Amino acid sequence: MSKLTIEDLKKIKDRVIKENTPRLGEAKIKIIVHMGTCGIAAGGREVMNALLEEVAASDRTDVAIVTAGCMGMCSSEPNVTIEVGSEEPVIYQFMNANKMRQVFKRHILLGEIQTEFALARG
Repeated sequence: MSKLTIEDLKKIKDRVIKENTPRLGEAKIKIIVHMGTCGIAAGGREVMNALLEEVAASDRTDVAIVTAGCMGMCSSEPNVTIEVGSEEPVIYQFMNANKMRQVFKRHILLGEIQTEFALARG
């Protein structure tokens, strides 16, 4: 097996980024799962997995899922921010897999903000 060159590594990196980066320009909805250390420790991975399952099951192509670090509200993690078009973002707190499924089905698919989980708007 031959050794990889710097050029080979750059090509691999570019391909992986292209395959795994959402096309934010095409997305009407952006969902940010805050995955800082505090978010992960509070269950952020389970929230992300539930979200990915829901998006896949919905066949929606206008949803971009991204991760971000801590937003400074460690005591309310896991946090999820949802941005729909030009509307004010909604930040959901104390999320878990079941709450994420409900938020996706009600907020994303039906447009109903789930105020009982909301930390803030805008």
